[in-house]
Amino acid sequence: MDRTRPLVRDVLPDLAGELTALLLEEGELRLAAAVQALRLVDECDCGEGSCQSIRTAEQPPGRASGPGHRTVPLLADAGLLVLDVVDDRIVYVEVLDRPPMRRRPAGR
Repeated sequence: MDRTRPLVRDVLPDLAGELTALLLEEGELRLAAAVQALRLVDECDCGEGSCQSIRTAEQPPGRASGPGHRTVPLLADAGLLVLDVVDDRIVYVEVLDRPPMRRRPAGR
């Protein structure tokens, strides 16, 4: 794991809190606990104005999904939140059609 990448909870605290709460509601206790250690690896560059998705792990070469992959849709109050999970590890957070995410300024 690349510890030089910022923690999602430090950069996007509201998103981290919302993910934790929604995962707990879904009974996804392991994933909820894992949110605290998620790293912001990359942001989606699809160019779609409504997309604020983030990658929380390096994508394996040559595949987007495969064995051990599942999606976890979450019942957010606004827009769409869907997690890509591989072997019980959150690797991508799809964030669509939501208000702009509030970022915590660096160094706080």
